[in-house]
Amino acid sequence: MAAKTKAKAGARTGSGKGARRTAVKRSRDIPLLPIAAAGILLAFAIGIIIYIAVNNKTPVGPATAASIPCDSLQHSQTHYHTGIQIVYQGTMHPIPANIGITGDPAAPSCYYWLHVHAADPNVIHIEAPANQTFTLRQFFAVWDAWSKANGGPAEPLNATHVSTFTLTADQKLIVYVTEEGKAPQLYTGDPNAIELKAHEVITLEITPPDVNPPPSFTFPNGL
Repeated sequence: MAAKTKAKAGARTGSGKGARRTAVKRSRDIPLLPIAAAGILLAFAIGIIIYIAVNNKTPVGPATAASIPCDSLQHSQTHYHTGIQIVYQGTMHPIPANIGITGDPAAPSCYYWLHVHAADPNVIHIEAPANQTFTLRQFFAVWDAWSKANGGPAEPLNATHVSTFTLTADQKLIVYVTEEGKAPQLYTGDPNAIELKAHEVITLEITPPDVNPPPSFTFPNGL
């Protein structure tokens, strides 16, 4: 007799009504709707986190310097400009750009009320929420705080230092103040006490030589 062959899985093992079919397992259906909803919620949460991070940047440096706050926006209630020049042994030395503007200059985290824009070299922008008197001492305090916060050197103004310049025994600091529409005037007091005024130019000269009159200064258009 011919040998019996085994029935294949899934095939009928008999005939007629009593015939049995072997079970074939079916893969479970994946619930797509909950997965899609979870993905949308995750994307929304990431967007919220990014928004908070962008709009709550931590300022770089102290919150205030010589009573000058660093605010998230520039003010317009009080807005004027003072020029500043540093002359060392007859040569002009521009001050750094972006003094008092913390973080990325393209998207600053905050502005001190006294600051310098890269587009306006040697011009101090005085932008405050109310009218008050500001001095050169306060500007140098902002410059010093901003410089140190960005890994730079100290920026003092005193009898033996002007920014990063140290006066030697044979050198002297001579200061000129030029008010708008007037000739330069020699200033013999403490330069820290000089009041910042609209379209005034402050020239700090480390001599010799004494450049007199001091170099001319032209404010950029629109200032």
